[in-house]
Amino acid sequence: MIEYLIIIIIIILAYKSITILRPFEKGVVERLGSYSRTADSGLNLILPFFENIQKVDMREQVVDVPPQEVITKDNTVVVVDCVIYYEVIDPVNATYNVVNFYQALTKLAQTNLRNIIGDLELDQTLTSREMINANLREVLDVATDKWGSKVVRVEIQRIEPPQDIVDAMSQQLKAERMKRAAILESEGYKQSEIKRAEGDKQAAILEAEGKALSIEKVAEAEKFKEITIAEGQAQATELTYKAIHNGNPTNDLIAIKYLESLQKIADGNSTKIFLPTEVSGVLGSLGGIAELFKDEDIKEKIIENEENSDKQ
Repeated sequence: MIEYLIIIIIIILAYKSITILRPFEKGVVERLGSYSRTADSGLNLILPFFENIQKVDMREQVVDVPPQEVITKDNTVVVVDCVIYYEVIDPVNATYNVVNFYQALTKLAQTNLRNIIGDLELDQTLTSREMINANLREVLDVATDKWGSKVVRVEIQRIEPPQDIVDAMSQQLKAERMKRAAILESEGYKQSEIKRAEGDKQAAILEAEGKALSIEKVAEAEKFKEITIAEGQAQATELTYKAIHNGNPTNDLIAIKYLESLQKIADGNSTKIFLPTEVSGVLGSLGGIAELFKDEDIKEKIIENEENSDKQ
């Protein structure tokens, strides 16, 4: 019976002396009410009834700060709440330097929120969340350093002004948007009119250039036509003259052909026949006409008169 009792006592002592800490935990070992050592994760042995171990969670944790009313610099009441993320870096200080860490951190955050937002106007408060987060984290980190904890980050969840302020801000935003819309509409109309005027101007310029080019092309065509006709008539006259000269016609034939040409001239629109002065003195007979064609100067004048009559 005594042996069984000894075995039970040994089992109880072994159970009391063995403590297993998880990977995210550390242990604060106390011996007879005073701090002895800090135990790491894993299997740890302590003296039963003489030593006691307190487990400390080293993971990052979150504290939800309850909403509170805060007065801004321009005397506007807003409701603010935030969340705080922290982690224990010194289990000994976290155990002995603060009684209720959660409550202490919450009250400290609320107090400093009132101080920070109280120095800002409403518009600054609504647009400066990052600045508020940074300032509050810095203040809390300094205060919690002796508590063996480090504030990792602070996030403002909401900043809610009174409903009448919200309505006024909504109306202001609506008016601002309508103003921007009107400005954009007027700018669009202005740009449209400018583009239309530029388009009309460019179209008029292109039309004028087209007309000028058309007139130039027509003039060039008429010029080319006149030159071609004149060159053709000159070549025809020259060929006729050469053919007559090379054919060595008789005086009678020359006179008859000349009279035929005079008859054609008389049948045209012109009612007058102009002859060189040299011709009037010689025209007495058919033989005299033939003599005219033997004179080179007179032949050239006759040919020139024929060309003028064809143009008329």
